[in-house]
Amino acid sequence: MYPLPYGRGTVSFRLPPSQPCNLITYRMEPNKSEDASTEPFDVIRQALDRPVGTPALKELALNKQSAVILISDGTRLCPSELLLPPLLQELNQGGIPDQAIDIVIALGLHRMHTREEMIRLVGEEVFARVRVHNHSSDAEDCIRLGLTSAGTPVEINRTVVDADLRIVTGNIEPHALAGISGGVKALVPGTASKRCIEHNHSLSLDDNAGIGSAGNRVHRDMEEALQFISVDFLLNVIVNHKREILEAVAGHVIDSHRTGIQRAAERFMVPVDPAYDITIVSPGGHPKDMHMYQAVKALRNASAITKSGGTILMAAECKEMYGNGLFQFWVETMKDRKRTAAKLDREFVLGPHKIAHLEEVFRRQKVYLLSEIPEPVVRLLGFEPMADLNSTLDQVLSQAHGTQSMACMPFGSLTFPLLP
Repeated sequence: MYPLPYGRGTVSFRLPPSQPCNLITYRMEPNKSEDASTEPFDVIRQALDRPVGTPALKELALNKQSAVILISDGTRLCPSELLLPPLLQELNQGGIPDQAIDIVIALGLHRMHTREEMIRLVGEEVFARVRVHNHSSDAEDCIRLGLTSAGTPVEINRTVVDADLRIVTGNIEPHALAGISGGVKALVPGTASKRCIEHNHSLSLDDNAGIGSAGNRVHRDMEEALQFISVDFLLNVIVNHKREILEAVAGHVIDSHRTGIQRAAERFMVPVDPAYDITIVSPGGHPKDMHMYQAVKALRNASAITKSGGTILMAAECKEMYGNGLFQFWVETMKDRKRTAAKLDREFVLGPHKIAHLEEVFRRQKVYLLSEIPEPVVRLLGFEPMADLNSTLDQVLSQAHGTQSMACMPFGSLTFPLLP
């Protein structure tokens, strides 16, 4: 039996003895060396003690009256509850007390978090010590600071703008639109206005993301926002699907991030030939399969290694179904999905842009979906629903001619094919 992550549990499939299956996955183990600790607090502490391109955070905090820390939302793997205590310690040592510190959840346009979700994100002790806020992308909750050369209005959360010291956190992994996560992405789109986010992301229509790299138009535009508002310190981590910290970088928001990008690419960019008749994929379980908005990322990675005309079987729980209201509205009201996808290829609309991503896959492969999404909605999305992974796989194999080349990607949202 082959187990696949599914929500907070697993589903399994079996194969006939004569059917080979290649396991394709990212490098998920800590680096092995005699002098390097793998304990998470040691990894974080080492990064904070050796910042790249800046003084230590406690030195930056001297003579500052307030600070704000930006953290990832619940759709990300970043273990913010581990990063925050040492950051608060540094700020306190630099003279900024807890009552002068705010934490802003960098939601971008993702949904607001409940009080219980906030506590899980930051930990009970931190939640009791400092103020924790959901970001609001509404224009009235943001301050306009300038315009990038690409025409993006830089409009940032008021609490973030008003702070004397700004710290960003996050995890670094490849990203379909920005090329790479982490770095300035906590600021833009994390704490930007809806108008800022939409314009920035629309730049993806004119430029290939260059997955695993910051050298694309969307990411350069994000970094250009730093001309109008500073980020004083960064703490980013590289984590596996269990949210275990593998590596950490700290310091200058650009310089230290570039160090982390190289390390992340070595883990998540996997050399592979696009040669498989059948690919079985899971986004990697919670939170990567919370909803279809996130799960599409794994599907696109699986599509890249599957032959045109091949078959993909995806197991993604999707308890929250779509994950974006506008995405849901377009899926449930569009009359012609090919025409809709063609329109989205010309005109970027954040949320519905996932329809174009799905259509890219459906043009090349047939895709079956195991999920908690109701069957009619699965079909509206464009998938073939499957109630049982084994019976569907048996059906696909019985209809095939001869032995099929097959791959399994159990952590599809973290495994990015590096094609020849």
